Amino acid sequence: MSNGLQQRVAIVTGAGGGLGRAHALELARHGARVVVNDLGESAGAVAEEIRRGGGQAIAHAGDVSRYEDMEAMAAAAVAAFGRIDILVNNAGILRDRTFAKMSLDEFRLVLDVHVMGAVNATKAVWAGMREQNYGRIVMTTSSSGLYGNFGQSNYGAAKMALVGLMQTLALEGASRNVRVNCLAPSAITAMTEGLLPPEATAVLTPERVSPGLIALVGEDAPTRMILLAGGGSFECAHITMTQGIHIADEEDPAGTLGARLDEVRARTEQAVPDSGWEQPRHELAKAQARQG
Repeated sequence: MSNGLQQRVAIVTGAGGGLGRAHALELARHGARVVVNDLGESAGAVAEEIRRGGGQAIAHAGDVSRYEDMEAMAAAAVAAFGRIDILVNNAGILRDRTFAKMSLDEFRLVLDVHVMGAVNATKAVWAGMREQNYGRIVMTTSSSGLYGNFGQSNYGAAKMALVGLMQTLALEGASRNVRVNCLAPSAITAMTEGLLPPEATAVLTPERVSPGLIALVGEDAPTRMILLAGGGSFECAHITMTQGIHIADEEDPAGTLGARLDEVRARTEQAVPDSGWEQPRHELAKAQARQG
């Protein structure tokens, strides 16, 4: 146990089991006071486990897809502990099916829980974090969103949406010391059962992901990082932009582009943009250089 998060107050959604439970226990081991959110009674069991270990925790039974539940969760955290320093948006569900066979309700439900769930929870704590000039927020993304996965169009779309949400909130929160990051876990949980080989069970445990979470919520946490974590290994993902080509003055720009796509995708001197404005600035600079 360390005291690196001593007196910090953390909320973890979907923390009644699996990754969320591991996150909540790890936060408590580092000194945080924890609000354990989930549906039903599972949150209470995890909160009790933390208290038995000498930590401080309360349970909150609430649905992340309902903003009023997230408001009540934030209010309960403040009532119990006086403030909110950390939010871990972990709650999620799967409804795997190929896009051809997937109903719109199955697609919408996954987005409601993952995307709007994170939006609702974040909105409920955002003003307080800005007012106190301190906040650490983690969105749970996935390699399914970053790189795609067969049969997970709904889940992949939701998880990539959280990267976009993180990118913008990190910019908007920077002046108030609110840092926002993404965690992409690899872990065997009830939600991923049957999707990975049997030998993964002993390696890809939720507990081996949670140290990555701690790195994203401390005093010296980064912001706008996409941290991949699984089995004790940690990597970083980036949304990059290649140097590309400029062909505006070509007689047949579409034909030229089609013939030169390998140059467009070449990763030599690729960059990680600071914001969305980097694309038009980059393109304007290339056009001006060619004209000059």
